[in-house]
Amino acid sequence: MKTVQICLNSIDKVKAFVNDITKFNSDFDLVSGRYVIDAKSIMGIFSLDLSKPIDLCIHADDAAAEEILETLKPYMC
Repeated sequence: MKTVQICLNSIDKVKAFVNDITKFNSDFDLVSGRYVIDAKSIMGIFSLDLSKPIDLCIHADDAAAEEILETLKPYMC
């Protein structure tokens, strides 16, 4: 499992983020304070405080994680 910080500070960024990660078979969790939500859930993301960076936990093996991290570069803080 890898954890990175992402910033989703606009509606368009949230939509693009969800579209990008749904292409992968791995599981993703967003952690904000005591809340943990499925990162593939656009409604769940909008329930979080998006004014602060959010931790993204990637549940994938190392080979897949490298490709995922490359895709997620535009969202990293």
